[in-house]
Amino acid sequence: MHASLEHSSMAGALPSDDFGDDLIAEVKHLRAFAVSLSGSASASDDLLQETLLRAWSKSTQFRDGTNLRAWLLTILRNIFYSSLRKRVREVQDSDGVYARCLTVSGGQEGHLDLQDFRRALAKLPEKQREVLILVGASGHTYEEAAAICEVEIGTIKSRLSRARSKLSSFSPCRTLSSLPISTHARPATLAGSKV
Repeated sequence: MHASLEHSSMAGALPSDDFGDDLIAEVKHLRAFAVSLSGSASASDDLLQETLLRAWSKSTQFRDGTNLRAWLLTILRNIFYSSLRKRVREVQDSDGVYARCLTVSGGQEGHLDLQDFRRALAKLPEKQREVLILVGASGHTYEEAAAICEVEIGTIKSRLSRARSKLSSFSPCRTLSSLPISTHARPATLAGSKV
């Protein structure tokens, strides 16, 4: 029977009626496993449907005398984990904001970005600008910046946080508040520029 099933499937024919009946008999067990994996009735129905479609299309790979339920549960499990891995890499961006931020413009626009940054920096209150330059551009630690400004470390952190928040509000693509500012790094972009 298996040889004729394999030959007929390779020739483009449908799997045997026995295979279809065996699939239908396993639906109850597959649905229960799908619900336990996905935690959702609607997601489990999608998972079950995909499993049955894949099993039907790959029926030639099933070997008679082996456990059909185990084969089907393996397919279901693999589909579930594949969809999880795919979902982790996906970003919800229905309005295209993130996609616009990921575009790479020509190098000739870099000086315009620097001019925009300088204008935004000039809009900051003097004390916030001072701390941002000391810590972000000059690479001073919080302790060093506190000593230079003659204030507490908490004040430095607060001013820096407020400065980064204000700068990030000027452009949706420049989320400076989410970027770490190293307390030891000396960014070349700002350190060498006159601000």
